[in-house]
Amino acid sequence: MMRTRHDQDEQSRAFYELSAIVLNLLRSSPPSRRLPPPQITPAGFASMFLGISLSLMLCGSVTFFIGFVLMPWVIGLFMVLYVAGIVTTLSDFGTFIFRYLPTAPEPRKDVPAW
Repeated sequence: MMRTRHDQDEQSRAFYELSAIVLNLLRSSPPSRRLPPPQITPAGFASMFLGISLSLMLCGSVTFFIGFVLMPWVIGLFMVLYVAGIVTTLSDFGTFIFRYLPTAPEPRKDVPAW
């Protein structure tokens, strides 16, 4: 399907109008007046610090609870790895001792003469 010249012109005109609208919106932002920052009242300042301290207490409590719940798992994993280390060490000692025990000499095999 070939587009006609009329369809292409119509499409390019629509893109041109759309881009013109966007550029006008970006360019015509009203100059903003610089307003002085509002002064905070002592009650607002106290409320802000009350909110900060409350959020820190809640986060600390949640962290403590997570640590309290996970501590038995951490201790259990520590004990399992500790026992595995003891078993490995005993196994290494056993291998070392049994490898170097003097064994009875093998009986000599007489090789028949030719």
